[in-house]
Amino acid sequence: MRKDGHDIFIKNEQDIITVTPELKRLMVNAVAKSLKYEEFPDKCEVSITLVDNEEIHALNLEYRGVDRPTDVLSFPIFDEDDMGGKTILGDIVLSLERATEQAAQYGHSFEREVAFLTVHSMLHLLGYDHEEGKAAESEMFSRQEAILLKMGLARNA
Repeated sequence: MRKDGHDIFIKNEQDIITVTPELKRLMVNAVAKSLKYEEFPDKCEVSITLVDNEEIHALNLEYRGVDRPTDVLSFPIFDEDDMGGKTILGDIVLSLERATEQAAQYGHSFEREVAFLTVHSMLHLLGYDHEEGKAAESEMFSRQEAILLKMGLARNA
């Protein structure tokens, strides 16, 4: 899908949660709002792969050495593609199964959780890392909430 000149590719590799056109638009909008909020100057490419807990567990173990499922993984590339004039930011792998569980756990909508995870991962692709200390965590989390507010998805929405 294309939004604001950015190419956002969504691939569904799970069959637990139905992926509607509205859900795809929500993720594309979360990518675009993140880029706009961060004033990212270039057109870019981002891929989002939707998986289940089993698949994200395997990826989490392989790439992070963590033996459990997680909600989202970010794989920054940040490669400027001279041929297409777009920056390839990277890949997002999102467990829709985990997003469903967390939405229920946190008492908000599935859509809000998917948007949150997409924005969270986008900030990772743009270089933010909440694991670098309290200041970095606070900065990243405040940016997440600001972007979600601009999307009309306040906490507990």
